[in-house]
Amino acid sequence: MYYILQVDFPYSGPWGAAMYSAMEELARSISEEPGFIWKYWTENQENSEAGGIYLFSDERSAAAYLKKHTSRLKSFGIPRVNGKIFAVNEALSRLNHCSF
Repeated sequence: MYYILQVDFPYSGPWGAAMYSAMEELARSISEEPGFIWKYWTENQENSEAGGIYLFSDERSAAAYLKKHTSRLKSFGIPRVNGKIFAVNEALSRLNHCSF
């Protein structure tokens, strides 16, 4: 079974290409996390929010990463981190072109 981790938090930038430059090293380190498969980076400049949608191979890895990431974001001065973990319904997801 796969697990989705959904995270969002208040963020004032940088955005787009500047975010890439600022976060490239962090993005590379995320790829090394246990159980990590992929991440979609999310940003909403209009609402001053950022975050991500992650896929993990197991719930334990998703929960451990959420704890680590929340601590890291708070150390950056982010006051509130919203994180939720969901089990993936693989059969229905495949019907909608999802691949694992």
